[in-house]
Formats: sequence, C-alpha cells, structure tokens
Amino acid sequence: MILMLLIAFFSLIGLIVLHELGHFILAKLFGVKVEEFGIFLPPRLIGKKIGETVYSLNLLPFGAFVKLYGEEGGVEDYRSFVGKPIWQRILIVIGGVVVFWVVAAILFSIVFGIGARVPVTDETNHDLIDPRVQISKVVPASPAEIAGIKEGDIIRQLKINNQRLTINKVKEVQELADAHRGEKITLVVERGEEFFDISLVPRISPPEDEGAMGVGLQRIATVIEKHFWYQAPIQGVLYSGELTGEIIQSLAKILGDIFRGKGVPPEAEPAGLLGITMFLARATQFGLGFFLYFVGTITVFIAIFNLLPIPALDGGKLLFLVIEKIRAKPISPKIEQNITAICFILLIALMIFVTIKFDIPRFSEFLNVGF
Repeated sequence: MILMLLIAFFSLIGLIVLHELGHFILAKLFGVKVEEFGIFLPPRLIGKKIGETVYSLNLLPFGAFVKLYGEEGGVEDYRSFVGKPIWQRILIVIGGVVVFWVVAAILFSIVFGIGARVPVTDETNHDLIDPRVQISKVVPASPAEIAGIKEGDIIRQLKINNQRLTINKVKEVQELADAHRGEKITLVVERGEEFFDISLVPRISPPEDEGAMGVGLQRIATVIEKHFWYQAPIQGVLYSGELTGEIIQSLAKILGDIFRGKGVPPEAEPAGLLGITMFLARATQFGLGFFLYFVGTITVFIAIFNLLPIPALDGGKLLFLVIEKIRAKPISPKIEQNITAICFILLIALMIFVTIKFDIPRFSEFLNVGF
C-alpha cells in the first residue's frame, strides 16, 4: 500500500513539474530571465546555479515553481517578464497548461496502445469486454485467506453441487456464498496466467461487515481496446479533446445545480492533494492501462481548473493580462499582488477545508478497507 501511495504521489508531483517546465521553456524561448526552477516549495534544501538560473530542491513536497525575473512588476528591463510584449506573456502563462494537454494526449495514446480494464458496477452492461469479478481485499483469518485466495485474484467460475457457474458480477458471488453458508464451494480462480481451483466453506455467522467468505469484491471490465500502434496516438489526441468537452459540460452542470440549490452530488465531491493521491493509489491495482488512463483524466481536470479566472492560478494571470490589454496599461503591481495573495490564502483555506471534510474521511476508509 505504501508503494502504491508513493507511486501516486510522485506521479502527481511529476505532472506539476512538467507544468512548470512548460512555463520555463516558453520563458527561455522569449528571452525572459528565469531566476529559479524549483521542485517542491521553499525553504530550499539544495540548489545549483547553472547559467543564470538556480535549480533547487526544496523542503515542502507540494509541487514546483518557476521564478521569472520581474514577474511581480516594477522592473522595465527587456529581460523581465513585464518587459515582454503581452502576446509573449500570454503564451508563457498558458505554456504550462498546454503541457497538461500534451501529457494527457501522450498518456491516452499509450492507453489506446495497450488497452485498459476499469472498475464498473454490476448494472453497467454497455460496451463491456470480458467483465470479471476481482478480489479487492482478503480479510485476515477468514475462510478466503485460509484457503489461499489473494488480492487481485479473478473469480471466473463457482463449482457448487457438481454445477459449474460462470461469474461476471459481484452480486452473483455474494448471493451464491450466502446461499451456501456452511457448505463447501469451489472457486475457479485466475491469477496472472494460471487457472486453478480453490475450495472453502463460507461462514454461517461471519463478523459484521466481513461477509461469509471474508473478501472484498469489485467488478472490472475492458472498456478501452488495444489499437494498432499507428492508430493509438490519433485516438489519444481525439480522446483528450472529447474528455475536455465532457469535463467542461459536467462542471457547468454541477455549478448550475449548486446555484439552483441542489447541492453537489456525491460522485462530484471535491478532492484535495491527499484525495487525488489516494485515488491514484487505488488506480494502481487495476493495472498499467487504467492507472495511465486515470492519470490522464486527472491531468485534463487540472488543466481546466488551472485556466479558471482566479488570481493565484494561471487563469487569473491571463485575466490580468486581458485587463491590461483592454486598459492599454498594466494594473498596479501592488494591487495585483494583493489580490493574488488574498486569493491564494482563500485557495489554501479551501484546500484545508476539502482535506478535513472530504479527504481525511476517505483516507481513513482507504486505510481500513485498503485493497
């Protein structure tokens, strides 16, 4: 579990570093002096100056940053950010966001090249390929553990009273186990490339929330088929665009529901850094295809969020640049800094609220349920 959390965390940090690299590349391209490119946030642990830029590793593991000369205003040097034409500044600002979409397209291209299996509900039956029931958890000292069932095993069939029943829904396993408590049943299990029989006796009176066999179950299915190598990049780019449109429509609907007093549906509850890391960690159990699919989806979400016209985000910086273009003069650096600082504090407060309200309960459940 710790390894999965670390993979998830550094995947998320990697996305943020690539985002900042987009700003960095465009700034260098247009001749803006980059004072520092930092991984994580200050205080600084180590740093090395190469050319005119300090490359640093910092203490607080919450992302990355690029410090541009004159970005905060008050400097009219031709090497400063504010000294560049407004169109160049706009490109520098959106460079990081564009990287998100490029990364998403690459990830989805890989997914379409290898295929992906994802978790689905018992009620989902449209366009599913090879639906199956997977063991997501084995309770210690349960009949399942004693029999040798392991997390990740696939239940292909159940043998009961000389009958062989094919399984592809969680409900089927649960109902059959309940109906044959105290009786011997045999599971035909797929583990990697192997198939074998495992026999056990479901408990008549199991502990609360453990079930007769003592397993957690989930239904998975292939929803993205493997494509030829020359088709995968095209599908990846197209899917990135389709997903962007779907996310924007969903966000618009959610905001509309909130303004109409309907509230936020459970499936749309927000997640902070801890929550996203946890979701990514869970995604690792479904294989490389689904993990990359999920990272790509998160990447598109972050890109869209980062373009919102909120000071402290790239979208807020773009808003200031648009206002500057309309007014034919920049907003006072002090005013911009104060507005950005206030919005930054509000965003931090929002992140803390989301972490306490949503992420910590999810994480507690994650630790208790695990995989």
